This record gives sequence, structure tokens and C-alpha cells, in this order.
Amino acid sequence: MLLEIIVAFIIAALALGVLFQAGIGGLQAVQAASRYEQAIARARSRMTLAVHADPLVAGDWQGDDGGGFNWHVRVTPLASTAVRPLYGMTPRGSSTFPLTLYLVSVVVAWRDGDGARQVRLDTEQIGQGIR
Repeated sequence: MLLEIIVAFIIAALALGVLFQAGIGGLQAVQAASRYEQAIARARSRMTLAVHADPLVAGDWQGDDGGGFNWHVRVTPLASTAVRPLYGMTPRGSSTFPLTLYLVSVVVAWRDGDGARQVRLDTEQIGQGIR
């Protein structure tokens, strides 16, 4: 009878250990998901700032966003062309105006218990041409 009670306690302890590990794993997954959501929100914010710059300028910028997050924005020209306006002349009096297609990339990175993590957002944006 005493042996059966000891075996029952051992089985209960093992079951509690497994449940505890599952709970810890669930909490870590929730924390990681929360950090990804924060990083995506920060990346969207940086993307909005980059694509609404007037004029859109090619370049590389980076910085610390607080809370352990770092950001990097890269604006790269992909292609350029000259476009004729529908009604003859541009406001500056020329018959064409330059347009450039830019690649805008935003990376937000952070460190967690498993190492470095990052999210990346890319878009293409038409801007005033390179002169």
C-alpha cells in the first residue's frame, strides 16, 4: 500500500512538471508574439514616415526606437523615366518631368532569449525623379 502511494505521488509530480513546462512554453510564446506585434507596428510607422517624405530621397537611416528595438530604413532607386504631362507643359515649363521608382525597406530588430529577431517590410514607391 505504501509503495502504491509513492508511485502515485511520483506520477503526479511528473504530470505537474509536464504541465508546468507547457505553461512556461505558452507564456514564452505569448511574449514572443507580443514583441513581433510591437516590431510590426514600429516598422509600419517607419514605413509611413519614409514613403510620405516630400520629396522621397534615396538613402540609409537607422536608429534606436527604445524598448530594445532598433530600426533601419533604406530607400533605393530602382528605375527612372521621363513622363510627358497630359496638357503640354509642367509647372516649371518643361515638356517632361522625371519620375523614379524607389524600393523602400524597413527592418526592425530586437534581441530576446533565443537570439536576434527582426521583421522586414518592403514596398515600391514612385517619387520625383533623380536629377
